[in-house]
Amino acid sequence: MNAPIDGFDALARVVDQLRDVAVAVSGGVDSLTLASIVHRRIPARAAMFHAVSPAVPEEATRRVQALAQQQGWVLKLIDAGEFSDAQYRANPVNRCFYCKTSLYGAIAPHTRAQIVSGTNLDDLGEYRPGLEAAKKYAVRHPFVEAGVDKAAVRSLARRLGLGEISQLPAAPCLSSRIETGIAIDPDMLKLVHETEKLVADALRPDTVRCRVRASGVVVELDDAALAAASQVQRNDLSARITELFGKGGFDYAVMFAPYRVGSAFVHPIRIAPQNDTAHNNPVLK
Repeated sequence: MNAPIDGFDALARVVDQLRDVAVAVSGGVDSLTLASIVHRRIPARAAMFHAVSPAVPEEATRRVQALAQQQGWVLKLIDAGEFSDAQYRANPVNRCFYCKTSLYGAIAPHTRAQIVSGTNLDDLGEYRPGLEAAKKYAVRHPFVEAGVDKAAVRSLARRLGLGEISQLPAAPCLSSRIETGIAIDPDMLKLVHETEKLVADALRPDTVRCRVRASGVVVELDDAALAAASQVQRNDLSARITELFGKGGFDYAVMFAPYRVGSAFVHPIRIAPQNDTAHNNPVLK
């Protein structure tokens, strides 16, 4: 049988050439797979860093801790401190630049190692302002260097025996659920996460996103789950979500819609320069 085309050999060559390495681990399939490969190839030269934040679901942190214990990683939990940055909280379209600047800036004082991320080839085809922050800290992206895309990452995860991790759906940070220009609030992020868990338990969708927009709360579902949800189920969930947000002090209408990648981003006519202050947000369409 032919060996799977997952880029393992090319990735191994990239990793083996690294000296001391600090892996930024979010808890998603990309960074967990990279951390697993780095640990297996160069365990004595590797440490993993995971940021605990209101924007990171607790499940992601528990997943990182469990795999670290199982595999024997050196794992360091840090506070990236992004919520102390007014520019991040203002939620401009390039919010991820400020998030990743905080993340890599928090890792750097703890290590002199080369920081690496789980960015893969497919990410380069999307709007990723966080990659600009990575350049500032000379972060390397081994998957990109080895020509590994998202499908190959999942294949690598299966090859490494990571089980359910290989099937994890894309899970951007909770702040990505908040429409551009609406301030990021930790309490709101808790409500977003609670809503997604509530809907997931009730409907068992493949994908669920709770978007907070100027027009209200929009629960996005994959096409199959949206079609299968009865009006009774939708009404019940709408009432429960309205109550949930109401207790948190937010008065929003609740709607259901098809899932669309990145739909909380309102694309700018121009992107805010990285040295803009919080009140100089991009002009939005």
